[in-house]
Amino acid sequence: MRYDPRMVQPMREELTSLGFEELMTPDDVDRALGADGVVMVVVNSVCGCAAGKARPGVRLAVQHDKMPDRLTTVFAGMEMDATERARSYFTGYPPSSPQIGLLRDGKLVYLMERHDIEGREANAIADKLVEAFEEYCTKVV
Repeated sequence: MRYDPRMVQPMREELTSLGFEELMTPDDVDRALGADGVVMVVVNSVCGCAAGKARPGVRLAVQHDKMPDRLTTVFAGMEMDATERARSYFTGYPPSSPQIGLLRDGKLVYLMERHDIEGREANAIADKLVEAFEEYCTKVV
């Protein structure tokens, strides 16, 4: 069952206001995540660790000068087919919400799972993401 769209809109806007592209269909996911370069995908969620840790951590991380080429998001519990397709790129990892992945040229190079998010504050999540940006990204803003 999907969440009330009015309820999740502010949660979507926390990422879209930062320039994240919403991937609404499996085809959107394939086009975005299969692209050349480094793509960040956030599996967004209504859960407390998404609200209090993941989204604030992402907000801090994307202020860094080295960034993924593209910022994308799917919303668990809303665009279920798109979310399932995004998670299919996370080979070897179980689905969780939230999740934050980096793909380079369509291949997963970094994944932060829910258990990596739950036990950290937003600043620590941002620090881990920035480390991944430094390792995998080349775009400087």
